[in-house]
Amino acid sequence: MTTSGRELDLLCINTLRTLAIDVIQKADSGHPGLPLGAAPMAWVLWNRHLKHSPSQPQWADRDRFVLSAGHGSMLLYGLLHLHGYPLSWDEVLNFRQWGSKTPGHPEFGHTPGVEATTGPLGQGHANAVGMAMAERALAARFNKPGHTVVDHFTYCLVGDGDVMEGVAMEAASLAGHLKLGKLICLYDSNDVTLDGPAKISFTEDVAKRYESWGWQVLHVADGNGDLDGIDAALRSAKAETGKPTLIVVKTTIGFGSPNKGGKSSSHGSPLGNDEIALTKKALGWDPEKKLWVPDEARAHFMKAVDAGKQKQGEWQARFDAYAKAFPELAKDFERVMKGELPANFRDGLPTFAAGTGVESRTAAGQALNAVALKVPEIFGGDADLSGSTKTSLKDGGSFDGQTGAGRNIHFGVREHAMAAIANGISYHGGLRPFTATFFCFTDYMRPAVRLAAMNHLPVVHVWTHDSIGLGEDGPTHQPVEHLMAMRTMPGLHVVRPGDAAEAAESWVYALERKQGPTGLVLSRQKIPTFDRATMAPAAGLHQGGYVLAAATGGTPKVILMGTGSELQLAVKAREQLEKDGVPTRVVSMPCLEQFRAQPKSYQEQVLPRAVTARVSIEAGVTMGWERFVGDRGIAIGVDKYGASAPDKILYEQYGITAAKVVEAAKSLL
Repeated sequence: MTTSGRELDLLCINTLRTLAIDVIQKADSGHPGLPLGAAPMAWVLWNRHLKHSPSQPQWADRDRFVLSAGHGSMLLYGLLHLHGYPLSWDEVLNFRQWGSKTPGHPEFGHTPGVEATTGPLGQGHANAVGMAMAERALAARFNKPGHTVVDHFTYCLVGDGDVMEGVAMEAASLAGHLKLGKLICLYDSNDVTLDGPAKISFTEDVAKRYESWGWQVLHVADGNGDLDGIDAALRSAKAETGKPTLIVVKTTIGFGSPNKGGKSSSHGSPLGNDEIALTKKALGWDPEKKLWVPDEARAHFMKAVDAGKQKQGEWQARFDAYAKAFPELAKDFERVMKGELPANFRDGLPTFAAGTGVESRTAAGQALNAVALKVPEIFGGDADLSGSTKTSLKDGGSFDGQTGAGRNIHFGVREHAMAAIANGISYHGGLRPFTATFFCFTDYMRPAVRLAAMNHLPVVHVWTHDSIGLGEDGPTHQPVEHLMAMRTMPGLHVVRPGDAAEAAESWVYALERKQGPTGLVLSRQKIPTFDRATMAPAAGLHQGGYVLAAATGGTPKVILMGTGSELQLAVKAREQLEKDGVPTRVVSMPCLEQFRAQPKSYQEQVLPRAVTARVSIEAGVTMGWERFVGDRGIAIGVDKYGASAPDKILYEQYGITAAKVVEAAKSLL
């Protein structure tokens, strides 16, 4: 049988639909509703518009496609497998099983062609905003007259749940403000959520909301049948260069299912064998054929392989010409897309005189500006707090979403979207994103930080105003539980430097980390700079913990350990204990995660088990320090909320003083 035109389109669409429902049934787990309803828009996008190369999933100038409604993952896996990505049939059949490349929700770095880890609703939408920003920033840096090497779109498929989430609203608001014309979102508007009809909780006019944010909004009334309407909307979206576009595509969840179509029952559970047979019959499919891909459909899907090679080849020819005209820029483009740092990036790192009082936020800000001169791909901003976080890049300019010029992103008071957008920038590649806000507001960022950790994204988060030491703003702004809370997140490294030298070194550490996010936790108040001529160099930070000051005679009777602004208290307490004849070692512990990753021999060298008299000092909850002080040690900290008062008063009232450290140490002896 030979088909063409609409018949062939429908054959491919129904291949996606039936493959999804069969695989979900085989797994006895999954979400069939979205693949049945959204397959037409996905097919039109991938077949007629998406610039991609299945044989080279990481091609730098490919269009990005994000399935923000990640529960519909079988639609994406079907698209990837059938278009010739390195995702085998066996992997498709192993959907949602141990060790497969087809997990329940798409995972970046795990499945070829998956651009972002999605499933927590709204995150993918925000990631797509970040990707579109990255495209503009890289285009501004590398494109030259007559030579265009960065020129692609970011597409995102969102559902009703996505557009309800606050993170999506924050990100979409910023995208409209920035006029990100190369961002296109397809909204699978089926008016159904997991609990039932969307109207039980969701009756707003989504289109007007996006219009108010500065988006172009287009409509397709029949998303299950009007393929030309979807195509026309995508063409109009690509033609609009001054605004991002939302295409509202009205669909039926579970389309084709006689008893579950249009109902929440098709959302998150397999249809069942009987209903699958009825659905296939309604779609004009042979109910007896399971897990079937018609040869003609497969051949048509696979045309994408050669088409992608041709597009990539054309781009490579342009890039080769670009490399001849701009050899240094071409080398730099290849470097940044590999995620490599310039060899001399730490040259010019600021130094600080011993004894001077410096806020660690200020020292880190100076270090950021120093490395940013050598690492032009550093790109980021703050949640309306650059004057407080000290993270503004001098002469960096404000990011312009149209031209891509500028390195300082003004995220506004949008902490959650800020972190998720930074993830999108990192997913895209070619840039090193950072964010900045007060440490207390990590509560607003945590879901996106968790995804960065899960996906090994080297995003740097600058978190200032790190403890009760911020003083008069009081308990609402004073982080207490946050240090240990963030340290529990696998893959996130929390760095709390103890003086200006460690603060500067922390930026080197963060940039050299390629396998996960790093949080720099910095003080508002001034802390003394240690004399590194008599104490260990700040480079010890790279081991996570190190001996800052040795005990007289070399063998300690007491070990004092601290982080951040409390490290100075350990140093002062050591002076008194040494005067009193107690050999005392001070250990700086700026990154507990990195210290725990060191060889056991190194950990023993720094914290010998024979020395059980140990005291930790940190202005946060003490839970977790028992791992380092042992069952005979004492953890000094803050196990209740703070108060509004000058920082010195607070430290005295909460018993975080050098005298209290000395008292605790002597009690252990």
